[in-house]
Amino acid sequence: MKYLKTLISAIGAGMLIALGGLVFIAFFEINKFIGALLFSLGLFTIIISKMHLYTGKIGFLFDNKPNYLIELLLTWIGNFIGAGIIAIGYRLTRNSIIYNDILDSIVNTKINDNWYSILILSIFCGMMIFIAVNAQKKDIHPVFKLFAIVMPVIVFIIAGFEHVVANMFYFLAANEISGKMFLYLLIMTLGNSIGSWFLWGIEKIISSKENKTIQHQ
Repeated sequence: MKYLKTLISAIGAGMLIALGGLVFIAFFEINKFIGALLFSLGLFTIIISKMHLYTGKIGFLFDNKPNYLIELLLTWIGNFIGAGIIAIGYRLTRNSIIYNDILDSIVNTKINDNWYSILILSIFCGMMIFIAVNAQKKDIHPVFKLFAIVMPVIVFIIAGFEHVVANMFYFLAANEISGKMFLYLLIMTLGNSIGSWFLWGIEKIISSKENKTIQHQ
């Protein structure tokens, strides 16, 4: 039952990120900043509702027991299913015609990029999502927590960083289903993970030094 709840939660999270991607497409040629701002609503809802998003969970892998790996796998699969549901729905609407050229342009840029560029941009995105999620665990003012969600999302979208779940939606909505698509999703998964682990590691080093300083006082 626990794992079923995880899968259902992950599907919901994938759908929310996909809806954010859909909104970004709508604003792509109007105002990317507004599109990125509205995209953050998806992540905000996921965090507040404690839903399972791979990029929000992977950064805390080393804080958990080995069975957390199963949770992460189910989360990735659920996110893919959720993104796919929205992609299918999108393709059945007039929006798929209105925004077809924009979506094709976005997907072609990604799928024609080289693997190490995708990896690096994915690492940067992983860092942004870790900032957003990790801030919610801190004892800080709610306003700062809100900014910690919105600002990293705006940064990773405007800067063109690669978010694996958002790209699940873009690829599926554009019907870009191929071996290369799955390969690039795996590279993005790795990059998002590395970016999150990097900041997690830095925080652990800093907190460790602070604890030692307190003990010596």
